[in-house]
Formats: sequence, C-alpha cells, structure tokens
Amino acid sequence: MLIGLVDALCSAKRPESTIVWKRSPRVQALLRGLGDGSIAATHDGLDEHPGRATEHLRALMQHHELLPPRDPWLPRFEHWIEDKLDGLPTEVAQPARHFATWHHLRRIRQIADSGQDTQPAVRSAKQEITETVKFLSWLHEAHGRTIQTCTQHDVDQWIAAGPTTRHAIRTFLVVSKRTKLNTTVTLDPRYAQTCPALTQDQRIAWIGELVTTRSEALPYRVAGVLILLYAQPLKGIVRTRTADIADGDPMTIIFGRHPVDVPEPFAELVRELLHSRTNLRTSDDDNPWLFPGTHAGHHLHPDTIMHRLRHLGLSNLGARNSALDDLVVECPPPVVADALGYSHQVAFNHAEHSAGTWARYTGRRIR
Repeated sequence: MLIGLVDALCSAKRPESTIVWKRSPRVQALLRGLGDGSIAATHDGLDEHPGRATEHLRALMQHHELLPPRDPWLPRFEHWIEDKLDGLPTEVAQPARHFATWHHLRRIRQIADSGQDTQPAVRSAKQEITETVKFLSWLHEAHGRTIQTCTQHDVDQWIAAGPTTRHAIRTFLVVSKRTKLNTTVTLDPRYAQTCPALTQDQRIAWIGELVTTRSEALPYRVAGVLILLYAQPLKGIVRTRTADIADGDPMTIIFGRHPVDVPEPFAELVRELLHSRTNLRTSDDDNPWLFPGTHAGHHLHPDTIMHRLRHLGLSNLGARNSALDDLVVECPPPVVADALGYSHQVAFNHAEHSAGTWARYTGRRIR
C-alpha cells in the first residue's frame, strides 16, 4: 500500500505542488507515521489524526484505490453529535441524543449504505438538532420543564418570539409524538411566503453576460448557465460527470432520465471547460467530475459555487425558479421533470405557479 502511495504522490500532474505540500510539518509527521507503522494505513488510523492534511491524503488514497471508499460526512456527523451534546443537562441531552441518533443518524447511515450523497441530509439534520437543543435548553432554563411536560403554549411562545429557523423543531415534535414522549404538542409545517424569481429579461441578460464575459472564471460561468438554462440545483451541478456530456451534433448532457441538447454558444463554453478543468494537480485527468474539487477524486462543494455566483449578484434560487417556470410552459411538466431530474410534483407546482398548465401548453401548440 505504501508503495502505491509513493507512486500516487510521484504521479501528480504538478510535482511542485506535492513538494510544497510535503513541506508542512504536519504532513511530514503524517507520512512518517504511515511509513513506520505508528499510524495504521486505514480509515480508522487516519481518523485518529484529524485535519486538512489527513483528509487530503485520505482522498488521494481513496482515489488511487489504496483505501476503500467511505462516505466523508457520516463520521464527521457522528463526532459533531458528541460535541454538540457534551456538557448539556440530562433533561436536554437525553431527548436530543435520542432524536439525533435514532432518527437522524440511523437515516443517514441508510443513505450512506445505499451509496447516495449524505451531505444534504447531514446539513438538514444539524440544523434540526441545533434548534432542538436550543428549544430544550430554553424550556429547561426558563420554565423548568422537559419535552415530557412541555405544553402547546410553550411551543407557540418559542416560535413566535424568534426567527423562522425555530420551525426546524417540528421534526423533533413529530418524533416525540411517535415515541410517546409528548403526544399533545404540534407544529404545522412552514411554507415560504415568497418565491424568488428573475424576470425573463433578467434571465436572458444573465445568460448573455455569462456566455460572453471574460471577467469570471470559466467553471462558474458554466455553472451559472446550467442554472439559468436547465434549472439545475447546485448539488446536482457539482455531481455532473464528464461522461454525462456527449459532444455530438448537437452536444447533449444528462441530468435526468434522458439527454437534453446543449445549444451554441453555450456548448462551446462546455467544450472549453472539458479541456481546461481546474484542480487536477493531485488526481490527473481521470477525475470524473466536470467541476473537480481540491481533493483527489472529489467534486467542488456546492457552497463554493453558490458564494461565487452570489458575489456576482446572481440569485441561485431566483434563477432556478425562473428557468423551471419557463420550461414547464414550453413543455409538458412530466417531460421537463424527467429530463432535468425533478419530481413530477415539483414540475406541476411550477406549472401551476406560472399558469403553464398542460391545457395551456396544448392551446399554444394548436395556435
């Protein structure tokens, strides 16, 4: 295995990057430990030495099949739970731990076992657990009550006196009712009061800006147009593989059940990106992602693109809503859903929002 690691380090596309990386005392200690056996060349062995250098090395070893693949978010989430509950009163920690482990952790382990991406579920779980801990702490400190003795007035007061993120305790209340901790309190689902969207003129202007400008890096221009043209969510964009793109006549790309056309001049941008992908210094050109990340074999984090587009002034949600609203007017919602990887319900919701029902579509086609 260690010979394979040496080969992997020596085969980096830019050897000078590896040399600079190895100058770090932490990296040297890590490699020395692997070499003399004091650090086991396993996931568990690396877990005992957390840090960015370790995760970079782990990604490199997984990419070159020196370690078996492992979901990166699940072990971090397990540690996060312990840190979150450490030092809390028993009245708060006990129900919060039950919620975190028996509801969220079990579900996320199932997602990981199925080979799916656990990051969205972990992010949602963290918010719900955090808000639950805040609620239980307030209940205990302000009223001397627990979830078992909590009243509906307590829940209503908590929700009314704070930000909308407090609605994240709803899942905890549902689980508490199911497990008979408290069967009397309820919280209705919260629905967004507004739906951000761009006008059609704004959407077309943004497409033109991203296709023609040279003031922004190519990957972010391509990502922005994928939102504006195909209503793709960021978590889907970063998981786009180069194998999903067929450079024929016309170029096609796969988001859902079947390929969709990529029009010119956007196709030329995608072509350029395919031949000049960044972040390949540690994984060479065999990285499968259209948007490679900084770790070998990984893709960019969705937040990286989100913050970059937000800095430009492009609303990710607004652009996505506008694109989907327009597409379900032009095509039947089920066709749009299947092509772009959405559920039929989401497509029909947008069709209703944009008044683009199937009947309207048929009428337009007849005219």
